[in-house]
This record gives sequence, structure tokens and C-alpha cells, in this order.
Amino acid sequence: MTRPLLNRRLHGLGTSIFAEMSARAVATGAVNLGQGFPDVDGPPSVAQAAATAIMTGHGNQYPPGPGIPELRAAVADHQRRFYGLAYDPGTEVLITAGATEAIAAALLALLEPGDEVIAFEPYYDSYVANIAMAGATRVPLTLRPPAFRPDLAELESLITARTRLMLINSPHNPTGMVLTRAETEAIADIAKRHDLLVVTDEVYEHLTYDREHIPFATVDGMRERTVSVSSAGKTFSFTGWKVGWVTGTPEIVNAVRTTKQFLTFVASGPFQYAVAEALRLPDEYFATLASDLKTKRDLMAQGLSDIGFEVYQPDGTYFITTDIARLGEKDAVEFCLGLPERAGVVAIPNAVFYDDKEAGRTQVRFAFCKRQEILEEALSRLEVLAY
Repeated sequence: MTRPLLNRRLHGLGTSIFAEMSARAVATGAVNLGQGFPDVDGPPSVAQAAATAIMTGHGNQYPPGPGIPELRAAVADHQRRFYGLAYDPGTEVLITAGATEAIAAALLALLEPGDEVIAFEPYYDSYVANIAMAGATRVPLTLRPPAFRPDLAELESLITARTRLMLINSPHNPTGMVLTRAETEAIADIAKRHDLLVVTDEVYEHLTYDREHIPFATVDGMRERTVSVSSAGKTFSFTGWKVGWVTGTPEIVNAVRTTKQFLTFVASGPFQYAVAEALRLPDEYFATLASDLKTKRDLMAQGLSDIGFEVYQPDGTYFITTDIARLGEKDAVEFCLGLPERAGVVAIPNAVFYDDKEAGRTQVRFAFCKRQEILEEALSRLEVLAY
């Protein structure tokens, strides 16, 4: 494939570049800091719970449509334990094939053709497809460097008679922005005043470093209009298991379940038993996870800055966004396509997460959910770029 044709494809489809860059990592022996998955598995006790479930015949056949009772109860307990939110596991919790399916099912269930959805730009790549499949229109609220904070006045100005819901991702992929309590409450107030639903993507809820994650459902008046989505993959380092969940009112959960049954129907049977165990791990596990990732974030932030990148330090997630203009580079797609051969490292251009490609033209995202020695090796290789 020629470079110009490849560029056109990558600018249009974020998903394509993940496959392309992972293939380049394999072909060149590059350190892959592109896709967001850890290079070590999660807790052995959780893996053993999955193995035990398989060997004892738990979940090897179709699990219940809403998810196994043990996991729905564990999700409800998790929401109460960390956020003081009470959900009925029988009617207000739905288990899905990861957060990606949860978001797709929620949008397909709640949107009608012609509706408008306000979402933070840059977007997680599935949002664009999900909104389009629902026949709705995405309306971007662009987060701008260096802090990537939402402009609340601009947000309110985007609301029209067709606005149906806001799709809120915090902690935010790819920027790592985490909404403050004041921002969360202000956005919630806008939702209530304009009678909007809020779908919240909270998959990085336990991966925050400098400020706490505040679920929208904890704000007064928001529980009944919030579809909360999360998953096990990021928190427990088993991204391949694809176990996610939705919490909300019985009416919301029933609507999402009605759509979900025509997507995967059910999924991840044995892994549901294991995730139920994982959600009950002690507080120390969650604190250590965040502490270890913060150390890696700081390592990458300092190392990339020393090389010459402009670094936008994230408050959460396991991604770090940089700007390559200081290195004399003008196009992040070209930069990332050439980086495996040039420096032996794979990264992702943020332009694929924007409608407005100019907004992210010189932004590059690195994943730091790898072993420290791998991150150090990547930084060592990237020193060839130093100004």
C-alpha cells in the first residue's frame, strides 16, 4: 500500500491504525506503546478463578442474558463500596461484552435517527461508529491543550432542540483528563436543565493519579438520567476477557439489555465468575495499581520531555499525549508511520481521534501500561529524536 493511500485511510478510521501499527511493531521488532493493553497479566488469583470456572463447568454454556447473578451482585457492591451508589443487581445491573458493547447498546437503545450527541473530542474510536449506526449526529466539544479541560459555556452553546444525550468519557482517553467535581456538577446541571441523558464511559475509573474520579450518578438528580459504563479489562489487566457492565435505573437497563441481546446475546461466561472475584479484591490492590501506574507516568513524562516532546501530563488513564512540533515535526500520522523504522517504537497519532484533524495534527499518544524496563528501553530508543 502506498503511503498517501495509507494516510487517507488512517485519517478516516482510528481502528485501522491500531492494526497497522501493531503489525509494524511485529515486523520491525519495535516497542509497542500504541495499543492500550498491559504486557503482564492481572492477579493470579483472578486467573485461577477463571480456570476453575472452566474446569468445573461454570459459564461454559450460555450464561443468563443480564449476566451471572454473582457478577451483577459484585458490580452493585463495587458501586456501593467506592461511590456510595445503591443499585439492585436484579434490575439495575447489566453485564456486557466489554465497555465497547455497553456503549454501543446504550446508544442504539436510547437514540433515534436525527438525534444529536455531544461528546468530548478527541473521541474513543468506537463512539463515532456507534453514533452513526444509531442514525444520530455527533456534536464535538473539543478539548484543547495543554489541560484539555471542557469549555462549559461552549458545551451549553452546542445544545439544540435535537440534542438527546451527552457521552462523557472521564478519565478521558486519549488525553488523560479527569473531570473535577466542579466540572462534573456543572455538566450535570446542564443535563438537568435541558433534560438530557448522560452516558458515562468510566473504564479508567481506578486509574487516576492527581484527582479522584467523580461518577455523574453521584450528583443529585443524576442517577435517574445516567447510564454508567465500566469494565474489568483496564482495572485488572485482562483486556482480552471483554467483561463490562452498565448500571442505571430499571428502565434504562432494560432498554440497553433489549438492544444488547441482538449484539452478542451473551459473552465471557467463565470470565464473569473471575471478574466477580476481582471486584472484591482488597482496597490495597486498587491503590497499588494506581501508584504503580503513576510512577510509570512520571517516568515517561520526564523522559519524553527530556527528549524534546511537549508533554501533556495526564491525570488518569494509562496514556500520555505529547506534541511533536518542538522536534521540528509537522504531521503526527507521518511521524508515527515512520517511527518504528526510525526509532524502534510504536505510538498513535491523536489525529485519528478527531473530526477536526488540524486540532490533533501534531499530537502523539504513548501507552505506559508496560513493564518499567520496557518503558526505559522505549525512551532509550527515542533518544535518537532528541533536539
